[in-house]
Amino acid sequence: MSGQEMIDGIPVSKEQIEAWANEAEAGYDIAALKKRGRGRPGRGAEPSQVIALRLTTDEIASLDARASREGKSRSEVIREALALARKSTPLH
Repeated sequence: MSGQEMIDGIPVSKEQIEAWANEAEAGYDIAALKKRGRGRPGRGAEPSQVIALRLTTDEIASLDARASREGKSRSEVIREALALARKSTPLH
């Protein structure tokens, strides 16, 4: 072992560790920390959920091709397909 501190495989200097410790000892501005936000931005007023979806390699290739062609993410293409399906066949 080299004895050097690492975070996710990246070396961290003693100076950086000391700076972090000094910052922590001085205290954090809680209001500023709360403003940062975490994770991805919300998609509306209601919280959204992440779901797992199994697709074949052909389905993924088709999804990726359409997303690339339209300059969208996989998620955007899937959400649009669900919205179209909902319009043509209401779930309720």
